[in-house]
Amino acid sequence: MIYELDPVDVIEVAAVGEPGKRRFFLLASGQGRTLTLACEKTQVQALIVRLHQMMEAQGVDTEGRAPSSAALAPGEPEWQVGEMGLGYHEARQMFVLVASQAAAIEDATQESPQETVQEDQPSVRFWLSHRQVAEFSLQAEGVLTAGRPLCPRCGLPMDPAGHPCPVSNGARPIF
Repeated sequence: MIYELDPVDVIEVAAVGEPGKRRFFLLASGQGRTLTLACEKTQVQALIVRLHQMMEAQGVDTEGRAPSSAALAPGEPEWQVGEMGLGYHEARQMFVLVASQAAAIEDATQESPQETVQEDQPSVRFWLSHRQVAEFSLQAEGVLTAGRPLCPRCGLPMDPAGHPCPVSNGARPIF
């Protein structure tokens, strides 16, 4: 099943919980519906990187833009996002973000991997204008940077009580 939010009125990323233990959500509203999807921080980070690449390719300017202040509240998530994709529709001059549900935990009694594929995983397509993409990018970056501060020596996140810095003991992190 594929849902369409065409066009999206508001799209945001939200984080709930203490830094270091936060849960991330993709929130959107449009066509009289509000949608909450659970996602991972790394998915949001990868999405922002790809958004920046695509905005640059399409000549979308983010300078002087402020993130929207709609502040949707996360509800109970519809599903956990497994995959996200991003595209650009030339004729409509709109970005399309596709989020698909994570595959269900596979049953160990199934004989072959082909039997574990579920063809009816729900997906949603979010249709976004240039302005919405630029504002979403800034808003999502703000949510990500509101987490734990980074150690000035090693670049790893620090808890309020500090952290075992690998630089302090002569070791360096492997990136």
